[in-house]
Amino acid sequence: MNDASPNGARRESLASLLGGRKGALDASLPPVAFAVGWLVGGSSIGWGAAAALAVSLVVGVVRMTRGDRPGAVLVSLAAVVVAALIALYTGRAVDFFLPQLLSNVASALAWTISIVIRWPLLGVVLGFVLGQRTRWRSDTALVRAYARASWVWVAQYVVRVAVFGALWAAGDVVALSVARVVLSWPLVLATLVVSGWVLYRCLPDDHPGLRHPTEHAESGASDERG
Repeated sequence: MNDASPNGARRESLASLLGGRKGALDASLPPVAFAVGWLVGGSSIGWGAAAALAVSLVVGVVRMTRGDRPGAVLVSLAAVVVAALIALYTGRAVDFFLPQLLSNVASALAWTISIVIRWPLLGVVLGFVLGQRTRWRSDTALVRAYARASWVWVAQYVVRVAVFGALWAAGDVVALSVARVVLSWPLVLATLVVSGWVLYRCLPDDHPGLRHPTEHAESGASDERG
């Protein structure tokens, strides 16, 4: 939703700019199918893998018909294939969820490092989406705001790592599939809302907005750190 104020352009929600809800929801369907197939098949990893792959293919076709990029669809399908192969190789159904756990660990580390080196990933992503490339880097206030808002994304990944890690260690396949749904689009939506609030809260009142980065003189390293 856009603000009606003169600076309304800068009040665009991150959800409208980044989306993410549909992709997060789609990503939660194959794990649920895996758990259902595993249960129906009498704890059969093969049945679970077949169900997950079938649902992933259906989701891929639907995404293609609504205009998603083929590359993104293939990456999603490949992720399910890798997860299924890992579970089949180890003989542990719970290992189907291992790639998701590891990807969240990697994401938490990547976002943290990006903040520390003053290239917050939220700024990198939005800079690309808004066609600014790295122009936002010349705006000290914007870099600082992006850094602080990026910590919300770090928290999102840390929550997932904690929950997925505990359930994976416990070997609870059903609980993991439920967690994948609960911690997919609801958590993504909450992250978009909270990080958007932090982002705009940290910008000066007279800032022209995300689409109009301005050049600010560097005022010391402390200004840009989140």
